[in-house]
Amino acid sequence: MENANLTDLTDSSVEPGLARAPTGITGLDQIIGGGLPQGRVTLVAGSAGAGKTLLGLQFLVAGARERGEPGVLVTFEESAAKVADNVRSLGFDLDGLQRDGMLVILSFQVNPTEIVAAGEFDFEPLFASLGEAIGRVGAKRVVLDTIEVLFGVFGDDSIVRAELSRLARWLEDRGVTAIVTGERGDKTLTRTGIEEYVSDCVIVLDHRVREGISTRRLRVIKYRGSAHGTNEYPFYISPRGFVVLPITSITLDYGAPEERISTGIARLDHMLGGGVYRSSAILVSGTAGTGKTSLGASLVDAACQRGERVLWVLFEESPEQVLRNMRSIGLDLRPWVDAGLLRIWAARPAAFGLETHLALLAQLIDETGPSLAVLDGIDSFSHGSSASDVTSMMARQLDLLKARGITILATALDHGGETSMMDVSSLVDVWLLLRNVESNGERNRLLFVLKSRGTAHSNQVREFVLTGHGIELIDVSVGPAGVLTGSARLAQQAAERDAEVRRIDELGQQRREVRRSISEREAHLATLQHELAREREELGQIDLREHHQAADADADQLAMATQRWADAAHNDGGNR
Repeated sequence: MENANLTDLTDSSVEPGLARAPTGITGLDQIIGGGLPQGRVTLVAGSAGAGKTLLGLQFLVAGARERGEPGVLVTFEESAAKVADNVRSLGFDLDGLQRDGMLVILSFQVNPTEIVAAGEFDFEPLFASLGEAIGRVGAKRVVLDTIEVLFGVFGDDSIVRAELSRLARWLEDRGVTAIVTGERGDKTLTRTGIEEYVSDCVIVLDHRVREGISTRRLRVIKYRGSAHGTNEYPFYISPRGFVVLPITSITLDYGAPEERISTGIARLDHMLGGGVYRSSAILVSGTAGTGKTSLGASLVDAACQRGERVLWVLFEESPEQVLRNMRSIGLDLRPWVDAGLLRIWAARPAAFGLETHLALLAQLIDETGPSLAVLDGIDSFSHGSSASDVTSMMARQLDLLKARGITILATALDHGGETSMMDVSSLVDVWLLLRNVESNGERNRLLFVLKSRGTAHSNQVREFVLTGHGIELIDVSVGPAGVLTGSARLAQQAAERDAEVRRIDELGQQRREVRRSISEREAHLATLQHELAREREELGQIDLREHHQAADADADQLAMATQRWADAAHNDGGNR
């Protein structure tokens, strides 16, 4: 399969003057820029059972129903009644269209005695019948299925090709848009190589089976006067008819919303910097039994609680089994199913080819309109398919969902390493790894955030515990033996609590001793301060007595001097 290429897009490269006839097959019209070349011949080649007849019939029915363009079907292998019966289950009421004058079915039986005139190859009987039918309803569309039957009995390919070229000119002269179907050849697109002689557009349908799995693909080989998608595109035949997915043309131009949404696990949201960005792709990988589906269920429940629609695709379990199992961890998702918010679809990967799974996913998205899609067990696709095919399919699934603004969570089985067995880890925005660890006779789960684009995130491991009330993330204990989980973590935590109690007791004892010492010293200090104050008071009293004594002595001396009429006292008196 060719890789997607930006130049494969036809929206901006279509010839503005080239008239087109829409096929009514949305994906096909997108690939070929709006429809088949109007008024010209298109060859649809493919092996038996590839879907050639159905494509032609849908082209006629869509023209009649949607554009009011009558059509003519010429079948060379089946009767008109058989053709109508074959497509009635798809909702194609060919009998009703015939009654309304919008469709004519000609069952043109090959009879060499009537077709060969005078020993020469001649399409005149076909021209006569087809011309009458076109004129009767005013047909704008014609399908010839399968035209190679006409000349299967003849050996001169050059004459046959000349007649086919004349048929193509005859159809173009009448202004009808025609589809001619042909069987694939070994070395050519058709058995007789008619593609170069009758068509302006060539579409090849491929129905291949590998290891028991059927896959259908479509490719536009030629479209004169117009650019077109050149990749192989998956298609499948659904209850609605022919469905083509132009998924390989998806470009990397989808938006990057700033809004974050919750995973439903508060501590995981914190580890991811506040949750995951809306429209991002999340991969949850881990060994069997690590809780990948449970983590997806938590995200589903959180989205439904916000009133959002969710599509949950299961590849390993039935919907009822998952609903029952999730109740064991406190997640009752049945009410969301009953409310129409949760659509669960399950199928084994081996039930369909990779392209059909891709097509069915697109159909489920159209029917559900989800804001979140969970793809549970994508590693199952690796059984029976090559790694490159699976990776290519998963890349297109992610692009399909992202292009529609849908948040994606995919779960995948690995073998305990930090590698993705499907090489999709580089395509996702967030990668969560769940791992089982065995120690002390028990197994416990750990969660790692290996990758989270555009946001800071925790690099610390957490123990991932499934409880009866949901998922819990618990800080691991780190002891002398390393990271401890489960019972070892509980024992370590108990030992740490005991050690903490002992430490607190020791600190309390030390605190009491220090306080007692402080009390004793404070009491001693109070005694000293009391004695100091008393001694200071005594010193003050001594100073006061000394002052009084000095004053009394002076007074006594003066009194005695006065009594004796001492010279000093007399002179002092004289001086006065």
